[in-house]
Amino acid sequence: MKIISSIEELNTIYGAGFSPASVTKVTKKLTPLYREMIEISPFAALATVGPEGLDCSPRGDLGGVVRVADDETLHLPDWRGNNRVDSLSNIVRDPRLALMFLIPGSNTTMRINGRGVVSDDEALLSSFEMDGKHPRTVVVISIDEVYFQCARAVMRAELWNGEHFADPAKLPTPGQMLKAATGDFDQETYDREWPGRAAKTMW
Repeated sequence: MKIISSIEELNTIYGAGFSPASVTKVTKKLTPLYREMIEISPFAALATVGPEGLDCSPRGDLGGVVRVADDETLHLPDWRGNNRVDSLSNIVRDPRLALMFLIPGSNTTMRINGRGVVSDDEALLSSFEMDGKHPRTVVVISIDEVYFQCARAVMRAELWNGEHFADPAKLPTPGQMLKAATGDFDQETYDREWPGRAAKTMW
């Protein structure tokens, strides 16, 4: 297999014929319309980097996955999860991060590159209270650059076309996947109890 190992080789294949819009759309802070797109997004993929390598974690919240503090700062609450804290462990050692926001029904995604810190400030945590609970930490993100992404990937995937949605009944269950990974696991009990457990520990 031939491997491309230099920028020069890439430029030979792709050239420098990118559209001006692919560069001019990049800003150092939120524009009013970029802010509107990000505030309505309920889901983002959070990418971080640390000594052990890279991590990409799903983040979601129906009220908007992040809070815009100002045009250069976002607040991302860390709601209940698996307690592995992979993303947070990376951020406290290397602040670099990236976010990709998805908006159901829209082919346009938003991207942010920036730096983060992890805060357990009591007032900040309390400001995110939900059902009497609050996140244990909040990632405070300083924006380095923000831009919208070309819609072709979402269009090719027909991501929001219900005719192409997978049938959950035909997919492996979490319990089945855990058993396949460990070899000795009670998949039936896990799958039976998981929906109720998740509903009680959403926040």
